[in-house]
Amino acid sequence: MIKSLFQKLLNKAGKNYQIDPLIPSSLLVSNLVQRFIMIFRGYFWLYKKVFLGKNCSISNKSNIQFGSNVTIENHVAIDGYAKNKLVFGNNVKIGAYSWISCTSHLSKYGKGITIGNNSAFGRFTEFGAAGGVQIGNDVIAGSYISFHSENHVFDDTSLLIREQGVTSKGIQIGNNVWIGAKATFLDGAIVGNNSVVAAGAVVNGIFPDNVVLGGVPAKIIKTIA
Repeated sequence: MIKSLFQKLLNKAGKNYQIDPLIPSSLLVSNLVQRFIMIFRGYFWLYKKVFLGKNCSISNKSNIQFGSNVTIENHVAIDGYAKNKLVFGNNVKIGAYSWISCTSHLSKYGKGITIGNNSAFGRFTEFGAAGGVQIGNDVIAGSYISFHSENHVFDDTSLLIREQGVTSKGIQIGNNVWIGAKATFLDGAIVGNNSVVAAGAVVNGIFPDNVVLGGVPAKIIKTIA
C-alpha cells in the first residue's frame, strides 16, 4: 500500500520512473516524512510550495521564481540579488551545501540564473551567476560542479589584476545534458543539447549538440549518433 501511494505521488509530480521492488516500505515512509517537513518549511519561510531543507539561506526572495515541486536541500545558500529574476523550473533540485551567487562584489550587480524543468544538481555545486547562467530542461548533474560566469581582465601590467575589472559572456547549458562530477564551466562556455560532459572536465568554449566532452580543457571526444 505504501509503495502504491508513493508511486502515485511520484507520477503526479511528473516523475516517470518505477520504484525498485527491493526498496523497503520503511525507507519510503521516512522519505515521505522528510518531504512533509520540507514542504512545511518552504511554506513557512518562502510562502510557496517549495521543498526546503534545513539551515538554508535565501536572500531577496521576491526576485526568485519557483516552479512546482522544487527541492532545495539542506544548507543551500541562494543570493537573489540580480538584474533578472532567478528562475527555477518545475521539479528542479539543488543538492545540499550548494551555493548560488549572483552579486559577489558591490562593483557589479549580477545577472542571475535560470534552471529549466526537471534539472537536478548534486551536493556542493557552486553557481557563480554574476555574468548569467542559463541551464536547460532535463539536465542531470553530479556533485562538486562549478559555474564561473566571469573572467578577470589582466592585460594592463601597470595595474593590479584586481583593479582591471571583469568580463561576462555568461554560460549556457542546453537541454538533456548529463554533467559528471567535478566538471567546471568557465565564462563563455556553451554546451549544446543532448550532450555529455565527462567528470572533471573544464569547459571553456562553444560546443554543438550531440557530443561527449572531456578533458582539460574540454574537447569533443565522441559524437552521439
